[in-house]
Amino acid sequence: MKGKQKGQAELTRQNIVDSVPQTGFFGHPRGLLTLFFTEFWERFSYYGMRAILLYYIYDTTVNGGLGFTQSTAVAIMSIYGSLVYMSTIIGGWLADRILGKSRSLFCGGVLIMIGHVVLALPYGANTMFISMGLIIIGTGMLKPNVSSVVGEMYADSDNRRDAGFSIFYMGINLGAFIAPLIVGTIGQKVDYHLGFSLAAIGMLAGLLVFLFTRKKSLGLAGTVVPNPLTRAERGRVLTTLGLGTLVAAGIVAIAAWQGWLTIRSFTFTIGILGVLIPIAYFTVMYRSGKTTDIERSRLLAYIPLFIAAVMFWSIQEQGSTILGVYADKRTQLDFMGLQIEPSWFQSANPLFIIVMAPVFAWIWTKLGDRQPSVPVKFSLGLLFAGLSFLVILIPGQFGGGGPVSPLWLVLSYFVVVLGELCLSPVGLSTTTKLAPAAFSAQAMSLWFLAPAAAQALNALISQLYSEQNETLYFGIIGGAALALAAVLLLLAPIIRKAMRGIH
Repeated sequence: MKGKQKGQAELTRQNIVDSVPQTGFFGHPRGLLTLFFTEFWERFSYYGMRAILLYYIYDTTVNGGLGFTQSTAVAIMSIYGSLVYMSTIIGGWLADRILGKSRSLFCGGVLIMIGHVVLALPYGANTMFISMGLIIIGTGMLKPNVSSVVGEMYADSDNRRDAGFSIFYMGINLGAFIAPLIVGTIGQKVDYHLGFSLAAIGMLAGLLVFLFTRKKSLGLAGTVVPNPLTRAERGRVLTTLGLGTLVAAGIVAIAAWQGWLTIRSFTFTIGILGVLIPIAYFTVMYRSGKTTDIERSRLLAYIPLFIAAVMFWSIQEQGSTILGVYADKRTQLDFMGLQIEPSWFQSANPLFIIVMAPVFAWIWTKLGDRQPSVPVKFSLGLLFAGLSFLVILIPGQFGGGGPVSPLWLVLSYFVVVLGELCLSPVGLSTTTKLAPAAFSAQAMSLWFLAPAAAQALNALISQLYSEQNETLYFGIIGGAALALAAVLLLLAPIIRKAMRGIH
């Protein structure tokens, strides 16, 4: 233990890689197995809860729901999703400056589990909002850091990196696939709160996996605090946090007293923050004295990729809100003698990822240095996302206005998955490579601000959706994604040059 702080400060990225057993899980570092199953159970809990949360919010009180309107339920879900991703700023900062990634993700998992326990209590909307607060903070601490630890296990020149993230991404989606079928069925057929209890048990399982396997499989990955607070900085941080908390509490109190604190006003505020926070984040990292010239160039290259990711996630995340409503209200749920629960459709996306992720991982590994560049992969992701919305408008346009076959909804999920596998695991990997060294965990938080901004945007635009204008709604958003894909493809050579050796 002697000289521990000095030793940690002198550790290089290669030292961390060397401390991790590099074989043991499908030709990848052994630690990938630990992180695979930790995230599997965390995603089981999150997506299990999310599969029934929309219906719980707008279902009638007679059925055990809260009785909110459908549009309010969609707005709450979108705001919740946005805040979950925005909170990764907190988790990234804590990991980079105080706790390290490993301890941050474990503490986050504990908060998530407590949040699900609270949600399982049948005490109405107040407990739901308290639960959301706990899960928001916990996910912010866990989500960016578990992905960052995956990146720490690979050397910068290791061609297994993209394939490793694809395998990790498959673990995420395996949990997300099983959860709606189990939690969704119990929640909708038996009791919503029993379903939320299963989500809490899932997070507990993830914590146990991480706790008992991390020492032997992860080595030094996740243990180093890359940019620790100095003694002088600690006082300033505590003062700033204290004043910030008082100001925020004062604003909330005044808003509540004046009657300004409504779902509509909160939605608008989150929408503004969804734009301003990423801009502030980019500015701070770009202007930092700890960021080198090469890292600044890479940050500039990251901006168009970030914008593309916002557009992509705006479409993908509506799979649990607008398409969740579509599944409940516009889809034939009695199909070929099978009575389908609307929550089951939430398993379509992860199922297709489970099937297709190994295919994409094999393609990227097989192509090696000949695989498409990062900007081209992002462009393909946007192309498929746009097509997924154009697919779902077809039955509405030509189906005569009645319930549509569930196969259309399944096809839409399949098409967007093709885009997701081009963009999401590649985006995770690219973020770990383009991140300034002093902001490694916080840069991963920046990646998660893309879906945060997308969800904030969705909270506003989803209010425009209705059965009467669904063709126009899906057509405009799908067309915008296709247009942005074309622009990104044209800019690909410029972006590649700015990435300074990262492909």
